[in-house]
Amino acid sequence: MGLRRELLVAAGILLDQQGRVLLVGNDWSRRGRVRYTLPGGMVEPGEATHQAVVREVYEETGLVIRRHLHMAYVVQIEDLRRHERTLAIAFHVEWEGLLNPGDPDGHVVEARFFAPDEVCVRMETRKPLCEPLLQYLQGAAPGRFYAYKGWSEAGEIV
Repeated sequence: MGLRRELLVAAGILLDQQGRVLLVGNDWSRRGRVRYTLPGGMVEPGEATHQAVVREVYEETGLVIRRHLHMAYVVQIEDLRRHERTLAIAFHVEWEGLLNPGDPDGHVVEARFFAPDEVCVRMETRKPLCEPLLQYLQGAAPGRFYAYKGWSEAGEIV
């Protein structure tokens, strides 16, 4: 069976003065099962990824992106079980404002900063979410590409 759908996602890496990372808690099923991710979401038709991250960060956190520093990394996930391919682009950005989550989709229930050593715990060690982010925070060069064959499989760095 071929792919059922392809998803394009833009996410922001926002760091505070102490080097902590902003994560948002999502309750996609609305059943109290919160999962943490970088702020971001689906790129809408006709929207560029760098525009989508500005919109998504504001919607999910109330923070305004002042400037894109660079593209931090790209992650591709081939979810064979769900017949989906996700391409997620993470941008390191400068921001301003006060945290005030107001997600119009109603999925974001929390937004707060976490120390880098807490990131994978909050992201439930989902490799495509935490591995690239941790490597980036530990000094990996911007612009790396990561490919995964599922949400818990080992990745390949290109």
